[in-house]
Amino acid sequence: MAERESLVYLLAGLPGSGKTTYARALERRGVTRVSVDERVIARHGLLGKDYSESAHLSLLRPVLDEVQRLLVELIEQRQPVVLDHGLGTKAERDAYKRLVTDHGGRWRLVCFPVDRAELLRRLAIRNAEAESGVITPETLDWIARQSEEPHDEGEELPDATVLLS
Repeated sequence: MAERESLVYLLAGLPGSGKTTYARALERRGVTRVSVDERVIARHGLLGKDYSESAHLSLLRPVLDEVQRLLVELIEQRQPVVLDHGLGTKAERDAYKRLVTDHGGRWRLVCFPVDRAELLRRLAIRNAEAESGVITPETLDWIARQSEEPHDEGEELPDATVLLS
């Protein structure tokens, strides 16, 4: 009997859209959560406090390289994985889909469409907690301008039953 393939959840959404909440719920169900933000924080501290927004992209690249290597290991070990990262562009999503399938896994693209007013409300709460860095309204708008919502990419909305566990 052939071994089952690894299922990788790829998440697409802006900061504050619920990706980490969803990823943590999957983690409670036994899925390995790989968080890009937590790895950046462990290495460099908090965005807006320990380093500037302008430094973020250059600090992010080596972390993404590390995350991709880890994903390959987990996929080849047939582990279920959730990538807790925004995947804001079609090019990023396509690259991760290829990475998954090239190493014998299958992917599910889960998107988190949330309107700006709700994102700002959630980010205000998150910013006050200061656990993951500060994302200003201006930064959110910049990220939104750089992002592309998935359309006809095999995307799906989050499974609400995951959050009930």
